[in-house]
Amino acid sequence: MPFSFGVKDIIDIVLVAMMLYYVYRLMKASRSLNVFIGLMIFTLVWLFVSQVLQMRLLGSILDKFVSVGVIAMVVIFQEEIRKFLYSLGARQRFRGLSHLLFHTSADEAAKEDKEAVMPIVMACMSMAKHRVGALIVFERGVVLDDIMDTGEKINADINQLLIENIFFKNSPLHDGAMIISKKRIRAAGCILPVSHDVNIPKSLGLRHRAALGMTQSSDALCVVVSEETGRISVADSGVIKTGLSAEQLESILAHNI
Repeated sequence: MPFSFGVKDIIDIVLVAMMLYYVYRLMKASRSLNVFIGLMIFTLVWLFVSQVLQMRLLGSILDKFVSVGVIAMVVIFQEEIRKFLYSLGARQRFRGLSHLLFHTSADEAAKEDKEAVMPIVMACMSMAKHRVGALIVFERGVVLDDIMDTGEKINADINQLLIENIFFKNSPLHDGAMIISKKRIRAAGCILPVSHDVNIPKSLGLRHRAALGMTQSSDALCVVVSEETGRISVADSGVIKTGLSAEQLESILAHNI
């Protein structure tokens, strides 16, 4: 009997294909691709045995493995699942919609972003020039209240001199991270989770590892000023870009915070 596909079936296939492709990209980025391929092979074998060959005994055994495997997958891929849920709930994706709902024009939004971004860019350039280390975290979709609780609450307007004073070498808060949320400095001296990725270049210090760890466990964006080299770096989604100019930093912040 020939198969007949309706519109719903085609949509269903396309959605499943998109989901599998997204999971594939996620696994590839997290270096769990071999595990993902193994799971796909096991799933195909299970379907072939139980649905095509209809082998009851072997099929029932594999059914038990599948039921337990769901729990095992949650344990194995907890970081990937967390990142997936973070990306779904990130408010950054709905930024344009909020501007539309609140009747905020693109020019007004761009002006507001530039007013918030420029003091940060100027502070980073000044600190880079004088070899002052800094780590700034920008909260986006994921609330970082637990990270803020590890430091000192500030809740101040974004100000170039304030940022430079916080990261001044003799300041008691200079070793921690600054958290910026909703265009305000919320906290400083905060402790971040450190990435233990073995592929991180040896030239990157603890601040860079903390920035990568923060972006791997949330959707935050991190800016790092190296105390050793004076280079400015930006970490986002577990990827870090180094040696940025003032124009590049301004462009990244304007489009991502």
